[in-house]
Amino acid sequence: MAGKRLFQDLDSDQENKSEKRIKSVLPSLASPISSVFGALISENTLRSVLEPVIRKVVRQEVEYGISKRFRLSRSSSFRIEAPEATTPTLKLIFRKNLMTPIFTGSKISDVDNNPLEIILVDDSNKPVNLNRPIKLDIVALHGDFPSGDKWTSDEFESNIIKERDGKRPLLAGEVSVTVRNGVATIGEIVFTDNSSWIRSRKFRIGAKVAKGSSGQGVVVCEAMTEAIVVRDHRGELYKKHHPPMLEDEVWRLEKIGKDGAFHKKLSSRHINTVQDFLKLSVVDVDELRQILGPGMSDRKWEVTFKHARECILGNKLYISRGPNFFMILNPICEVMKALIDGHVLSSQESLNQPYVKNLVRDAYSKGNFLEVGERTANEAALLTQGDDLDQQYAASHYQNIEIDKSYQQNGYVQERSTNNLEIVNEGYITTPAEFNICFTGSSSQNHINPF
Repeated sequence: MAGKRLFQDLDSDQENKSEKRIKSVLPSLASPISSVFGALISENTLRSVLEPVIRKVVRQEVEYGISKRFRLSRSSSFRIEAPEATTPTLKLIFRKNLMTPIFTGSKISDVDNNPLEIILVDDSNKPVNLNRPIKLDIVALHGDFPSGDKWTSDEFESNIIKERDGKRPLLAGEVSVTVRNGVATIGEIVFTDNSSWIRSRKFRIGAKVAKGSSGQGVVVCEAMTEAIVVRDHRGELYKKHHPPMLEDEVWRLEKIGKDGAFHKKLSSRHINTVQDFLKLSVVDVDELRQILGPGMSDRKWEVTFKHARECILGNKLYISRGPNFFMILNPICEVMKALIDGHVLSSQESLNQPYVKNLVRDAYSKGNFLEVGERTANEAALLTQGDDLDQQYAASHYQNIEIDKSYQQNGYVQERSTNNLEIVNEGYITTPAEFNICFTGSSSQNHINPF
């Protein structure tokens, strides 16, 4: 019994100690519990504040996603779809090269001075006509791109040039066009800045399919022009003319700069126009080369002379006559036909005889030419015929110059002599009977003979 009571006392003491320990711990737990409950209350408050904001953001994102999906579905009408049963690779190309030189602010056209055209073709460059329009973006590219014949779309995109800081868009005008029936025409487009500030100092004009205008099924390769230099507009005042005109100042020719050494040398010898330059090149090319001096190398001369020969001569003809000769010349002293001592010369070989050249040189030095107006197509054909014309008449059998009544009031004809200049303002003048041809006179009352 004593042992049993001893265990009961021990249990009682243990319970009392545990109760005291619990009571001592409860105060220490009160602070963390209150903190937890306070945090829960703060979290509820934060949730009530943030929930409307989060809901608004989620709603906006959902609406944006739906509208984007809707726009993509609408743009399917602009997608390029490959023909049934075949999916060829298509490409864009510019139909013709560009007309140069190109200046800022000046309309860009093709080599024939027509608006630029872009055509859609297949791998064999055969035109392709899709049943849906294709929208194109017109961009400026680096002139040294591409390095080869092929490129990727990413490479094309990375070589697009943007305007310099503070400048207008590099290309202005129709920078977005549409391919219809396989062709897109760029009505008007200009560069707003020169090409001197980029690494290659040249631009290309490129064309690519606009975003949203192509879909799956076919890949359309971009188009680009040849590399070109774009100069400031003020340089247009000094640009060369292609082709040059007879009345153009001589510095319009290639390799002859305005107020440069060659220009001054030519001006000092009264060679002021392209016509003056060409006449002396025909009469005495060695003298012309001597005037230009050693600074005009053979290579430069070839460029200048080739450019000058592009000049459009027109239909005007001139005559020079003497006691035993009668010559018809074009505006740059080239003999078209001659009658010498009763013999008609019209072949190139016969006209290049030293005697004929001396007659031309003498007439050039004396200014002994008569403008006879414009030749007709039939007259031009007669001038190019061979030496098979009837030569039964002597050189002295010239027909009279017939003057219209209106000319008798306003014009004049000086007395004929080898050294005198004859001018006909109205009416017509007839050639020797051997030529079997007559030219209509000029209608100008105050015509100045260019020779």
